[in-house]
Amino acid sequence: MAHSVVFGKIICMTYDQQFQVVVDLPLDTEQTVYNDGELEIYLFRPSQLKKKYEGYDPYKNFQVWLRGEGVKPFKPNHLRVMIDLHLRLLSRPDLKQQLAQAMDDIFFGADPEDAIAALKHEHFEHYLNSLDVTAQLAQLFLIEQAYGYNKESNYDPGTLFFQGQVRQVIDGKRDIDNVLVSIARGQAPPVAYTYQDDKKHKKRIAQPEPLWWLSN
Repeated sequence: MAHSVVFGKIICMTYDQQFQVVVDLPLDTEQTVYNDGELEIYLFRPSQLKKKYEGYDPYKNFQVWLRGEGVKPFKPNHLRVMIDLHLRLLSRPDLKQQLAQAMDDIFFGADPEDAIAALKHEHFEHYLNSLDVTAQLAQLFLIEQAYGYNKESNYDPGTLFFQGQVRQVIDGKRDIDNVLVSIARGQAPPVAYTYQDDKKHKKRIAQPEPLWWLSN
């Protein structure tokens, strides 16, 4: 499905298209990147950063915001994606592989709307946001890590830090409380969820099997 980059409209984009929107975002400017009719996702690039970011290039910084009718604007973080995925898997453990594939497709550059297309007709009893919003946020957090991280990453691509956590939540081997605490503390995901895709790892595989990290 092709989607053009149209500012201020309800849009969906591949990773590369969305990345370019981030690059082109002017200082002190809001940019709507998605709206599902209930929640709007928009970006903002402040020209003035907090003191703890002194010396950081403001053009390498951007903020992801959510707002909607009756919803005060707020900045969601990575945990929002993790919690939503966990709730969906509690509701539909039979869709574990499909959710895993959708999130990996987003990681590898797909348009989030295309990635979740096969799941749109499925019913989930528990969730935090629409699946569309969760998918869009996942893409933006991947871009945030790729574009804004100002140190050398231990991973190649550096986005494996985020994706490894997503995979860990979907796989469900560890108690969700412990997983969320480790993510909140900035701990790296277990290597079992990253190494085959990581160009810096000695056991990296050039063309790994799809969902190689997912337990049976």
